[in-house]
Amino acid sequence: MPSGNPSRRQPAVIAPSILSADFARLGEEVRRLEAGGADWVHFDVMDNHYVPNLTMGPMFCEALRPLVRIPLDVHLMVENPDPLIEAFADAGADILSVHPESTRHLDRTLQLIRDRGCRAGVVLNPASPLNWLDHVLERVDLVLLMTVNPGFGGQSFIEPMLDKVRALRDRLDARAAAGGSSIRLQVDGGVNPSNIGLIAAAGADTFVAGSAVFGSPDPDGGYAGVIARLKASAGVTHQA
Repeated sequence: MPSGNPSRRQPAVIAPSILSADFARLGEEVRRLEAGGADWVHFDVMDNHYVPNLTMGPMFCEALRPLVRIPLDVHLMVENPDPLIEAFADAGADILSVHPESTRHLDRTLQLIRDRGCRAGVVLNPASPLNWLDHVLERVDLVLLMTVNPGFGGQSFIEPMLDKVRALRDRLDARAAAGGSSIRLQVDGGVNPSNIGLIAAAGADTFVAGSAVFGSPDPDGGYAGVIARLKASAGVTHQA
């Protein structure tokens, strides 16, 4: 059974991660995502310090922003994210999410994101405690739970994280019931059509999928089929 009160859920969102896309054709790839029904485009930004990988900077966001109308969702897996927050906001990001342990002053970092006109997210790794959210939720629009250890795409979903999704959903629902603003619960890591239903039932409403989308395109080269399967399996009947 779903955790919490489904009547308080926000419309579900599918946010394909371009970490698994063809980097030689990124412009074409994001256009195909939007045409195929994706709700957001997810950017995995890594600096080879906070995580052992190096990916994309603000110039990717700036180049892709004019090509699609859907939100650009930027996950900063970097040490000292504040300078990149300003750069990605200037490049057209709509959502910026940071890890609490990557910044000295999480509250100030979240306020910086909001001051730049973006929605603010906090990211928790598999072993990160939920109490790291204490005292900052008033500045948060989204909580991202990592269901793999961050750094590389194509990893398998860590099954015990379903309990953590349920616990976070209960916490967010209790806050909403007490008059707090709605906060999205995003899951990233090993999401695919076979497990997204379980993740949605546990309480997630926003789903990052990389290899599940880019590794299973339609026979005609589109992504509409796999995105539709993800939405159907998650019980999505409409877009955000």
